[in-house]
Amino acid sequence: MCGIIGYIGKENALPILLEGLKREAYRGYDSAGVVVFGEKARCVKAVGKLEKLEEKLQGQLLPGMIGIGHTRWATHGGVTEENAHPHADCKQNIFVVHNGIIENFLELRRGLEAGGHRFSSETDTEVLPHLIERFFRGNLEEAVCLALNLVRGAYGIAVIAREDPEKLVVAKLSSPLVLATDGEESFIASDPAALISHSQKMTFLDDEEIAVLQKGKFLISDFKRIAKIKEVTELDWTVEEAQKGGFPHFMLKEIMGEAESTAQSLRGRIMLEEGNAKLGGLEAMRERLRTIDKVSLVACGTAHNMSMVGEYMLEEYARIPCDVDLGSEFRYRQTIIDDKTAFIFVSQSGETADTLGAMHEVKSKGGLTLGVVNVVGSALARETDAGVYTHAGPEIGVASTKASISQLAVLALITLFLGRQRDLSLVMGQRIARELSLIPELISKTLQCAPRIDELAQKYGRFQNFWFIGRKYNYPIAIEGALKLKELAYVHAEGIAGGELKHGSLALIDKNFPTIAICPSDSMYMKMVSNIHEIKARGGPVIAIATEGNDEIKWLADDVIYIPKTLEMLTPILSVIPMQFFAYYSGVLRGYDVDKPRNLAKSVTVE
Repeated sequence: MCGIIGYIGKENALPILLEGLKREAYRGYDSAGVVVFGEKARCVKAVGKLEKLEEKLQGQLLPGMIGIGHTRWATHGGVTEENAHPHADCKQNIFVVHNGIIENFLELRRGLEAGGHRFSSETDTEVLPHLIERFFRGNLEEAVCLALNLVRGAYGIAVIAREDPEKLVVAKLSSPLVLATDGEESFIASDPAALISHSQKMTFLDDEEIAVLQKGKFLISDFKRIAKIKEVTELDWTVEEAQKGGFPHFMLKEIMGEAESTAQSLRGRIMLEEGNAKLGGLEAMRERLRTIDKVSLVACGTAHNMSMVGEYMLEEYARIPCDVDLGSEFRYRQTIIDDKTAFIFVSQSGETADTLGAMHEVKSKGGLTLGVVNVVGSALARETDAGVYTHAGPEIGVASTKASISQLAVLALITLFLGRQRDLSLVMGQRIARELSLIPELISKTLQCAPRIDELAQKYGRFQNFWFIGRKYNYPIAIEGALKLKELAYVHAEGIAGGELKHGSLALIDKNFPTIAICPSDSMYMKMVSNIHEIKARGGPVIAIATEGNDEIKWLADDVIYIPKTLEMLTPILSVIPMQFFAYYSGVLRGYDVDKPRNLAKSVTVE
């Protein structure tokens, strides 16, 4: 969850640390802090968003060419300055920033306190500098290795020591860390977006690896100090993509960029004449995939909702039985793992702890693991047997928008790929391919509904409860619409299947409980019309998401938002966009920071 940044080089470290923290601010914004080594160590912390730290630093000089910084999403201990990172040892020699959870911190803390160590926070993290202090004999990386041998849990850490000042030591277990160099400078961060202005060439740490950074170079080894040769990944992201570009919020920029990001996801992958998909990441698995008789999709949050759409796609067109699991629950079921099932793990960041944990469970039992992931070089991309990148570009807003639409596009491609291996006809394959190729243009057209949805957000801004209903492919989109409204406007909202209203939920409907009904002109249209009648008969206001040209819906719904016509299986790519806009404008109207919703963080790297 938290964001880490570190620098060692020839420049003043503080501006570089602050720039990196700004680009990682979506990872946690309860508090922030930095420490810089010059003639002496200077550590400054502040409660609240990063701007509070910047205000506190105004007029202060923190000269020094090595430093570490942190932006916190609180787990252990309240949101206080004492609990903010960096944390130090008793001698103010060793400073640590940490992303993750130390599971045995109470046991370690009691032992350290019995040995005379003094603690000043409630956090699990503070045991780390004290443990390192216990083993420190002038060589920082040796002390870090010895300390981490006693630690159980998850961590991405960056450590500096005044008594070993020419190095920055980092280590990883389950929490992401990425390294980069540029001339005489070296950088470490939790997220590539924090480093993209310095280098596009990144090296990702794997679990139980430690790196020693010096000016312009680093050495990576395992905890036994055996050197590792690592692959360098070159990202195609740009600095401009990681900035707002004139938009008031990253989220709005990312919604408005969905046509281009989806085009990137589809580019070079649609085979119109063959009615097929070209997925280089799956080519090596082509024959094995031909023999599977089941697919299991595993994801969390928005990615889970998109996977539910994928389930409908795969079963209807690839004719493969499919189920969808929450990553956070997967390991606690007695899941049957065999060589006839393909497990597909879907994650924007590729670092979602629960999804990675599920993937490790499948790998440990010999199952086939595939990934659908956005971030090149992420843990999921590195550790699955094969996979497909979504190529959506960096997504900074905490609530996923363009990345989730790209997941839908890729799941459609995978459906086409697997379907053509089986019973999907050439004609139907060509139709799906043709409709997919038109999707970026249809997204651009759908984005034009923004002003209309802004008006509706103002009209319905006083309501505190919403139903979102849909059926078949759009049932998961109803769940996603409700999730977005909860995330951004802090409004109670629930997404349900339209047919379930009369099985209990209809009891809540009255004039103060609006419903957003997703009712495109597809196989479920008449069923959805019946559901809307049920709501209207009880006085409930209805906003309908309908297909262009459907005039009759105007006589039934209170308000209508239109989306273009497309193939039924692709409709969710378009119908989710009004949901995103409605949540965005509702959150802005209520005065909330929609890029950084309270209590949430972008990449959930703790379980």
